[in-house]
Amino acid sequence: MIGKAGIKAGLIGLVILLIVTALNNLLPISGILVYVLCGVSIMVYVGIGALAGLFLIPPRTPGKGAGAGAIAGLIGSGINGVVSFIIKIIRLSRGLDMAGVNPQVFLLLGIVCGLAVGAGAAAVGGAILAAIKPDGSCQELVLGRPFCCLTGPTSHSVWT
Repeated sequence: MIGKAGIKAGLIGLVILLIVTALNNLLPISGILVYVLCGVSIMVYVGIGALAGLFLIPPRTPGKGAGAGAIAGLIGSGINGVVSFIIKIIRLSRGLDMAGVNPQVFLLLGIVCGLAVGAGAAAVGGAILAAIKPDGSCQELVLGRPFCCLTGPTSHSVWT
């Protein structure tokens, strides 16, 4: 179930990451805004990991949360890295590179670092959420019975 939680969270988070990538690569952003978007990207990875931890079936452990978060981070950062790579190749072919910098050196390195940062930050997010909510405390009462908004009726409830 760690894999399913990681895949679901990774694909959901990928949409947000692609929006941030489009903002970062397609708009003329410079100065401090570049660093702000970098911080936003890292926080998105932590959020992806937390979402993966939330998708785990209780009881959650920090190890399972970190595993699901790492899977989600790898999925999100891998696909996002490939899309970013393609955008940068297109920009280079049009002559929109940085003056004085050899961008070919940074293309593959950027994907590898993105994978590491994405998986690491998402693993941290998944582990933290699993440590905070180990018992699936998203339970609410629906018609007087325990119900989890993500997984449906809990195993502790009696549905007749």
